[in-house]
Amino acid sequence: MARKPAAATKLFVLDTNVLMHDPASLFRFEEHDVFLPMATLEELDQNKKGMTEVARNARQASRFLDEIVSGSEDAIETGIALNNKSRKSVMGRLFLQTRAIQGGLPASLPSSKVDNQILGVVLSLRQEQPTRPVILVTKDINMRIKARALGLQAEDYFNDKVLEDTDLLYAGVRELPADFWDKHGKGMESWQVEGHIWYRLKGPLVSSLLINEFVYLEGDSPFYAMVRSIDGKVAELQTIKDYSHQKNNIWGIVARNREQNFALNVLMDPEIDFVTLLGQAGTGKTLLTLAAGLMQTLEHKRYSEIIMTRVTVPVGEDIGFLPGTEEEKMSPWMGALEDNLDVLNKTDDAAGDWGRAATQDLIRTRIKIKSLNFMRGRTFLNKYLIIDEAQNLTPKQMKTLITRAGPGTKVVCLGNISQIDTPYLTEGSSGLTYVVDRFKGWEHGGHITLARGERSRLADYAGEKL
Repeated sequence: MARKPAAATKLFVLDTNVLMHDPASLFRFEEHDVFLPMATLEELDQNKKGMTEVARNARQASRFLDEIVSGSEDAIETGIALNNKSRKSVMGRLFLQTRAIQGGLPASLPSSKVDNQILGVVLSLRQEQPTRPVILVTKDINMRIKARALGLQAEDYFNDKVLEDTDLLYAGVRELPADFWDKHGKGMESWQVEGHIWYRLKGPLVSSLLINEFVYLEGDSPFYAMVRSIDGKVAELQTIKDYSHQKNNIWGIVARNREQNFALNVLMDPEIDFVTLLGQAGTGKTLLTLAAGLMQTLEHKRYSEIIMTRVTVPVGEDIGFLPGTEEEKMSPWMGALEDNLDVLNKTDDAAGDWGRAATQDLIRTRIKIKSLNFMRGRTFLNKYLIIDEAQNLTPKQMKTLITRAGPGTKVVCLGNISQIDTPYLTEGSSGLTYVVDRFKGWEHGGHITLARGERSRLADYAGEKL
């Protein structure tokens, strides 16, 4: 006799791609029950071989299933409890398909196709349990469309999404209201340290500010500052260095707009260990990051070298058996680095051709290009690590990379979340969105969303109109 489910609980039927995307998805449905069709287990078995992220996830999902089934005395027909010592909050049960199910699919859907077999299972379960919501969970858009065409409930797997709406993503920049000084000026203290003016103030806006957030007021007397500390209802703001002035240029580069100025402030700040820069094509993410890296590596001697890596989509696949070193194999992916180095080299007009060539050789010795494939187990000491195209990383891969940082290392992640090339990753579930959201408000982390393109009038017009 099967357990009579509580009226409020739902039965979620999982497609294989959900388990291969997040093996822990089995434990993400709280008090609801999970059903795995035999076709899902078959596909999981077919995908477990290899060194790709998908194969690793398939193996991990199989281990979780083994742990659940072998560690329980419940009968499979009545469902196996998903909660154990480490997952007490999960109240649902796991059901595995134990018999052949004919769900009465239309003749137009051949049962030889695995997707259609899973749809047949969902149809059959709904007929068996008419009072209970039976929902198919899949990352496959076409399968969701087919399910809805058959009158079945189908959903995407949302649990890994950091944000439902990426418009709500932390921008790192906030415009202050026009009456800011009227409301926050009472009892304000101000002092000067090393060319920066500090303000200690209280008021209604303080509670919504975050540490290392940039605030600004435009107008007759523009005000640009960074939130340095928040203690209850009191905040301390520090005015920023003006990198838009030629006297403060970074490797010949000056900030062309307000956000670039903010970005250079976090990139040049030795107290900030982790920086994320988001922005459309042509906003200057790579150029600013490289300029700040070269300045701090070659001039200030703060870092021993710059390490640049980027996701070679398809992610984590082999970079090939062609002859050549790791750097030579990665060089086709590093066109962005070459283009930006050309710009940085042209800034030194006084040096002449020989001087520029010598500088170029010096720079080359200090920039190392690494593949993501060989990052596991490494520790970087006193390095300036740039992760380009970070929007194509999963949260798990992002964690693997950031945890490589040893003492004295700065990690800079660059990306554009509207240009994701990895299958099953969306703007909401990208590793870049994940770290921006998790690191906001940390005293050693900084984030800026660059707003304006500075590449050329042609690129700006194309970005707007095409």
